[in-house]
Amino acid sequence: MASVQPAETTNLLHAWRAGDGDARERLFGLFYPWLKQAAAGLLRNERAVSLSSGDLVHETVIRLIQLERIRWEDSAHFMALASKFMRRVLVDHVRAKGAGKREHQRVLLTTRLEPQRPLDLQRLDEALVRLAAIDSDKGEIVEMRYFGGMSIADVAQVTGVSERTVKRRWLAARLWLMDAMEAPL
Repeated sequence: MASVQPAETTNLLHAWRAGDGDARERLFGLFYPWLKQAAAGLLRNERAVSLSSGDLVHETVIRLIQLERIRWEDSAHFMALASKFMRRVLVDHVRAKGAGKREHQRVLLTTRLEPQRPLDLQRLDEALVRLAAIDSDKGEIVEMRYFGGMSIADVAQVTGVSERTVKRRWLAARLWLMDAMEAPL
């Protein structure tokens, strides 16, 4: 994200909100490398998902474009929302793939938490839904960090809290999720 200038993206976001289609195209052109990297990170070592990183990015972009009246703040806000949609696209894909099958196949993702230990995406999503019901701030941080690959600084900017607070909440959320996934409801 180093090549994306905050002032430029903020101007493009506001122009897009005002109806400028060219601004939207330039904005997605600037963010495409980040979106592609985030998607590749989510799908790395994933064999049970038939989406490519390009498919995941394009479906995310389509959902973002459909947002008509969003009040874009800045690039971090855009990244946070893209993270949320990336999660939804991936979970929707897994659910649709499993729908109608008698034998459900588990989808495993390797996280940055423990590179050798794969995670079941559906279990993670269920645990994340429960975490968000208890503490929506921690749920959003996990969504931005895990699904969007956002930095601590970007998450702090979006949430309006200090980086130290984000780190503490991120650690607490990870621990809660690992516990919740080991003992699902």
